[in-house]
Amino acid sequence: MRSRQRGATFLGIVVILGIIGFALYGGIRVAPLYLEYMAVVRALEQTAKENSGPTSPQVLRNALQRRWTIETIDSIQPKDIEIKRAGTGFSMRAWYRAERPFIGNVSLVADFDKTVNTGGGEVVE
Repeated sequence: MRSRQRGATFLGIVVILGIIGFALYGGIRVAPLYLEYMAVVRALEQTAKENSGPTSPQVLRNALQRRWTIETIDSIQPKDIEIKRAGTGFSMRAWYRAERPFIGNVSLVADFDKTVNTGGGEVVE
């Protein structure tokens, strides 16, 4: 009599490798979006820290523009940052949607939203 087979078949291994490869490819396509988001957060936080005293929205935009040039951020521009008065300082909010092609006509989309307060305010997620 034949003994029972154990382990994965070749077809099973190919399917598992296909799923892992598909997920890995998706991660590779999405990783630059998150790296750029981290650059946006860093720019907002450093601008808030440097301009913690009396300031204006135009001064904040100019400081953001300098950081955008250094960080090479493309998904959102400093003019798209919403700057509002918040207590004694200002609130800077970056809300944007980033999209990258995945396979064929399928794209990966990520929404990002970060608010930072100047003037000694707390950082809000």
